[in-house]
Amino acid sequence: MNEPLPTLANPPKPCAFVAGKLDRGIKRAVELLRAGGVETFESCEGGSGHAFPDPTVRFVGGPEAGWLAVSICLANGLPIASLRRYWDVLDRNDVTGPHWEVVFRERVS
Repeated sequence: MNEPLPTLANPPKPCAFVAGKLDRGIKRAVELLRAGGVETFESCEGGSGHAFPDPTVRFVGGPEAGWLAVSICLANGLPIASLRRYWDVLDRNDVTGPHWEVVFRERVS
C-alpha cells in the first residue's frame, strides 16, 4: 500500500534502525543522534554515487530539534559543516516541511 506523502500535518516517519543498513561513513553520527533523542529519517555518507554530495543526516522536530542535534554533534566531536532547515517541493508542487539536516565536513566513522 502506498504511504501518504509527507506534509506538515503528516511528517515523514523515522525509520526503524536496521543493523548493517547505514552507510559506514555516517553510522556513528546516526547512532549518536538517535541515542540522544533525535528522530532521524534519512542519512547518507555522501560522495560519488550517493544521494548527497556530503555526509548528511536528516531528521524531524520543532525548533529545538536542530539545537539538540548540534549539541550532540559538538559534544561528541563530530565535524559539522552546517545545520539546515529545509522544505521539499514535490512533483505536484506540494511544499513539505520544514525538516532538518546536519551536514558534515567529512565522513563520520
